[in-house]
Amino acid sequence: MERHGEIVRQWRILMALEGATRGLTLADIQEAAADDVSSRTIRRDLTALAQAGFPVENHKTADGVRFTLNREVFGGLASAGLSLSELCALYLSRQLLAALAGGPFHDSLTSAFDKITDALPPALWRFVDHLPSALTAKAPALRAPAATPRLLDTVMSAILSHRRVRMRYHSFASAQVKDYLVEPYRLAYAQGTLYLFAFVPAYGEMRTFAVQRITSLTMTEEAFDPRDAGHGPAFPDSLSAFSGTPAHVVVEFTAAEAPYIREREWHPTQTLSDRPDGGVTLALDVVVDWGLEAWLLGFGAAARVTAPPELAERLRHRLEAAIDRYRS
Repeated sequence: MERHGEIVRQWRILMALEGATRGLTLADIQEAAADDVSSRTIRRDLTALAQAGFPVENHKTADGVRFTLNREVFGGLASAGLSLSELCALYLSRQLLAALAGGPFHDSLTSAFDKITDALPPALWRFVDHLPSALTAKAPALRAPAATPRLLDTVMSAILSHRRVRMRYHSFASAQVKDYLVEPYRLAYAQGTLYLFAFVPAYGEMRTFAVQRITSLTMTEEAFDPRDAGHGPAFPDSLSAFSGTPAHVVVEFTAAEAPYIREREWHPTQTLSDRPDGGVTLALDVVVDWGLEAWLLGFGAAARVTAPPELAERLRHRLEAAIDRYRS
């Protein structure tokens, strides 16, 4: 616990030094450390930071000795605009980023963090590794098999060069393997899966394809003029990974479930209203897809859909079918 407090205090000192372009006096650093410690302890902290590889320097000025952080040690990374705290934050968040990006970008993330690690002295990173493990992440439970790097490279090249691609795709909707000529627009990562947004000339509309179901893909010489396909967030109207026209969905939750519903933003369109029984009503405009239905069914008897009526009826049939299955 004593070592834990020392590391946290030294981290506060680093952040204070980084934010002070003119440097800090010993008294300033004592105040920034936010611990009731002596100036002697602060001097030991500064020495420890310097020995760990942090460029802590001191200069005599008219109002006494001032301590500064020499930014020249960052080299090319500093010229790119990355500060020490930003570098350390990236380094500490590598586990979170790896969990979110998943398999398709694992190698690229590893390479990027290796470069960040190589940019500064090894002793510095050993210090950072002793910071409290305050950030962790769990990889998505629904992680699909990763696409091959070659396929991803081809898709990205076609997107950037506005070239059509021919691909063979296993469609779950039709239970068939079909050939497509498409105009690829962008890749999106959601729920452990990469999706390709592409315009299908044969259908005259945008379609979404799960990348792991593309069995083969070839970039053609045919260029296409990008149409206005939007550059906003992926699947903005869905609670999962679907595109479509949103519907006004209203759900009543019990009093026991209400605190859990109130504490989160489920969708940017949501509105909440209290119920006389202590429950809460959640209204949101989203696509009615399997992700929404699975989410609602996960609450069991704690949730009841009141709109749209066809969604409520479909959920009722699914619940009745589940009861019959368990009875049998």
